[in-house]
Amino acid sequence: MDFSIAAILAQDGITSGAVYALLALALVLVFSVTRIIFIPQGEFVAFGALTLAAIQNGKAPHTATLLVVLGVLCWIKESVVAIRSRSQNSPASHTVKRLLQSGFILVVLPAVMWGTTHQFNLQDWPLFGQVLLALALVIPMGPMIYRLAYQPLAEASTLVLLIVSVGVHFALTGLGLVMFGAEGSRTTAFSDAHFEIGALMISGQSVVVIAVSALLIVALYFYFERSLSGKALRATAVNRLGAQLVGIGTTQAGRLALTLAATIGALCGVLIAPMTTVYYDGGFLIGLKGFVGAIVGGLVSYPLAAAGAILVGLLESYSSFWASAYKEVIVFTLIIPVLLWRSLTTTAHDEEDEA
Repeated sequence: MDFSIAAILAQDGITSGAVYALLALALVLVFSVTRIIFIPQGEFVAFGALTLAAIQNGKAPHTATLLVVLGVLCWIKESVVAIRSRSQNSPASHTVKRLLQSGFILVVLPAVMWGTTHQFNLQDWPLFGQVLLALALVIPMGPMIYRLAYQPLAEASTLVLLIVSVGVHFALTGLGLVMFGAEGSRTTAFSDAHFEIGALMISGQSVVVIAVSALLIVALYFYFERSLSGKALRATAVNRLGAQLVGIGTTQAGRLALTLAATIGALCGVLIAPMTTVYYDGGFLIGLKGFVGAIVGGLVSYPLAAAGAILVGLLESYSSFWASAYKEVIVFTLIIPVLLWRSLTTTAHDEEDEA
C-alpha cells in the first residue's frame, strides 16, 4: 500500500467516521437521559435518505402517511390520559384547550405536511427545500414514538426498555419495507466539485459530510453548555430523581432527547444518501457501527464516543482494502476488547439498589 492509497482510505474512513460519530452522540444522549438503548436509531437514517430519494423521484413519500398515523395515535393516547387524569376541581375548559393544542400539533400539522407532499410537484423544488421537507417528515416521528412506546414505561428497567427498542426496530423495519420497497435508492449529491491535494482527490460531497458533521457537533456542544433546555437534559442525565425534584420534567426531557436523536439520524441519512445506496433495512448496520463508537465511550462520554466512531470508520475503510470480505467482522470485533477492558476497570453496581 503506497501513500496515495492510504490517504484515500483515510479520507473515506474519516467521512464515514463523521457520520458514525453523530450517531454515537445521539445514542449516548438518549441512553444518558432516558436509559434507552435506542436500537431504532438506524431506521431514522434510512427513512431520511429514502424520503429524500422519493421526493427527488417525484413521488409522494409514504413517511407523510406514517407521520399522520403516528400523530393520530398520539393524540388519541393524550386524550385518554387527559380525560382520566382530570381532577374534579379542574374546569373542563382547561382539558379541552390542552387537547385542542395537542391536536393541532399532532394531527393538523402532519396533515398539512401530507397535503404538501400530494399537492405540489416536489421534484421541481430546490435541493435545500427537498432536504428540509424530508427532515420535517422524519424528525417528528422521534417524539411521537417516545410518546407511544417508551413514555408509558419510562420508569421501567433498562432491560425492559431494551426489549421495547427491539420491538420498535422490527416494527419500523417492516414499515420501511412496505413504504419504500426492497430496492435501494440514491439521491443527488450536494456538491459535484473535486479538490486535488497532491495525488489525493477529495470529493465535494465528502467535504460537505465532514463540515456538516463538525458544525452539528459544535452546535450540540453550545446547546448543552448555553441553553436552558440543554442544561435540563444534562441534569436529567446526571440524576433523574434530582432533576424531578428541582422541577425538570423528565417526560419532556425524554421527548426532547428522541427529537434530537431523530434529527441527527435523519440528517445522517440525507448526508450519506448521495454516497451509497440506502435500503429500507440498511440503517440498522450503520446505526450499529455508531453503537460500537458509543460503547467505546461507555454510553456516557461524548468525546470518547465520537473518537471511537472515527476509529470505527478508519478501521472499516482499511479493513475493506486488506480483507473486504471480513470488514464487518473486524469492525464489530472491536467491541470485545472494549467491553473486556470496561468490565475489568468499572466497579459493578446494582441498578435496583440505586433506585
